[in-house]
Amino acid sequence: MNNELRESKVPVFFLVKTLVFSYILTAGLLLVLALLLYKLGLTERVVSIAIIVIYVLATMFAGFLAGKRMKNRKFLWGLLLGSAYFLVLVLVSLLVHRGAGEWGDSFFTTLILCAGGGMLGGMLG
Repeated sequence: MNNELRESKVPVFFLVKTLVFSYILTAGLLLVLALLLYKLGLTERVVSIAIIVIYVLATMFAGFLAGKRMKNRKFLWGLLLGSAYFLVLVLVSLLVHRGAGEWGDSFFTTLILCAGGGMLGGMLG
């Protein structure tokens, strides 16, 4: 019975570590994008698309790792990590801008992309 209890617990440390790794991946990819922007003079449209791709790749990475570890309901774990990734983005944005300001359409689009990327990564894991 004690073994069953241990196995049913949610590995919070693993999930936080996975989320941190996805943010490290995001930071690295954003640094590469900044270098490309500096060297190639990319347009605003290309940079916006690249940022979206970076968000999706980072959440897919987190979802993939969670799916590999959790073994069942992988898509839900991926969805959880993608949503947590988005929540951290929102919290950092609120701290930097000191308030909600104008969210616009990008708020929900980014939520769907992050959650969907995490879910897809979980399914592939």
